[in-house]
Amino acid sequence: MQIVETSNEGLKRAYTVTIAATAIAARIEGEIKKVAPQVRMPGFRPGKVPANLVRKLHGPAIHQEALEASIREALDTLVAQQALRPATQPSVSLGEGYAEGQDAELTVALEVLPVIAAPSLDGLKLEKLVVPVTDEQVEEAVARIGEGQKTFADAGEGAVAKDGDQLIIDFVGKLDGEPFEGGSAEDAPLELGAGRFIPGFEEQLVGSTAGEEKTITVTFPADYPAENLAGKETTFDITVKAVKVAGEFEANDDFAKALGLESIEQLRTLLRGQLEQETAGQTRTQMKRQLLDVLAADHDFDVPPSMVEAEFEQIWQQLTTEAQREDNPEEALAEIEAEKDDYRKIAVRRVRLGLLLSEIGQANGVAVSAQEMEMLIRQAAQQYREEDRQRFVEYIRNEPLAAAQLRAPLYEDKVVDFLFDKAEVTTREVTREELQAAIEADENGNPAVIADEAATDAGEAPAVEAEAPKKKAPARKKAAAADAAEGAPAAEAEATDEGAAPKKKAPARKKAAAEDAPAE
Repeated sequence: MQIVETSNEGLKRAYTVTIAATAIAARIEGEIKKVAPQVRMPGFRPGKVPANLVRKLHGPAIHQEALEASIREALDTLVAQQALRPATQPSVSLGEGYAEGQDAELTVALEVLPVIAAPSLDGLKLEKLVVPVTDEQVEEAVARIGEGQKTFADAGEGAVAKDGDQLIIDFVGKLDGEPFEGGSAEDAPLELGAGRFIPGFEEQLVGSTAGEEKTITVTFPADYPAENLAGKETTFDITVKAVKVAGEFEANDDFAKALGLESIEQLRTLLRGQLEQETAGQTRTQMKRQLLDVLAADHDFDVPPSMVEAEFEQIWQQLTTEAQREDNPEEALAEIEAEKDDYRKIAVRRVRLGLLLSEIGQANGVAVSAQEMEMLIRQAAQQYREEDRQRFVEYIRNEPLAAAQLRAPLYEDKVVDFLFDKAEVTTREVTREELQAAIEADENGNPAVIADEAATDAGEAPAVEAEAPKKKAPARKKAAAADAAEGAPAAEAEATDEGAAPKKKAPARKKAAAEDAPAE
């Protein structure tokens, strides 16, 4: 095999590789000898079919397999002899007019990873912002649980309903005087002031008494999902069957035991841990951003254009998807289009930092163990149907790039934790608002793409942590949220102001549930 370098510019390389016809022919003969014993033909005993007949019957297929195997072997030899570290899969083309019996001349083009000197970690300093959890916050969390667990008791004869009370009602909704589908219910509980029904519904029932019958008029929101009701004025015939008042909440052992716990102190301990865990993730994000900014400021080297393009396409796809979900998608798309160059710069930074962190990890023996990888595979397989899980496991084990992408987030965590351990860390207590402000302060804070060492060695683009660049444009609200949540994928859905509601059919509810019933 003959290798000739034809181009060497920056990180781009090009070669011509010539595979001798005799080498291909020898591989073909070897394949024929291998398959001949398995060929069955009338008139011949098993395994006794002549080689010339095997060639006549299966020659083109065997030649194609031999050629492909020769090309793969040639690429492996090229990478080894030239000491290349491919950044992406090489582009290979076979010379025009090639036919069996001729030398195969290949044109190979690829990009290589830059040579990066592992940086010195001496003098690395980081500030860790922590949010202490107060007793008041714990008690507020207990009270919120109590609010969700509250019970109601009959208010007594003649009681007048007020906000916070619960009514038990029958109702019939009418549009143009005729009942509409899903607009009726019996014995429906309604907590006044909870805001679970469409605007104007609950307010008109304040002051009601048990046994009272009344008709109210409400207008559905213009953007209500049920088109036949959106923006329409309707009436509801209502019978108030009972008025109930909420019982007083007491944070005591009996309350905790009703939740399946041993005591109120155990509940407080659990809630304190949850509150601490909530801010711990934000603290890590703030520290990681500092770390990446320090590394980015000290390193500037060329990165493979193909890796940058792949990273940019991922960023751009996320941004355009989010923009299309905005109230005014055309305006949102125009806004991000105007900043397209900025996002390309973000892609460059992410790839550069990813390669740098990969180099640090490899230089310091950071790795994902076989046991950890097995756990990752098993966890990822749980998202598939039971009958498809084993097929997913086999796919990951047989596809290096897929395995690298699955491994990358854990590898990144290990590299970042390694750097945290090496850094001189000072701790400062702040409020939750101050921590969030610190995270959002760097409007040009661009999370890194983290290359897994196996992906890099395999010549594939590094798998990325699914964080998006943080900007102010409305189309990027979710992207900013993902940026603030280190290691978390960009959200496909986010909580609405109305909150989630169980799916039902009656349409007196807010627009948050397209087919929700008026009552809980």
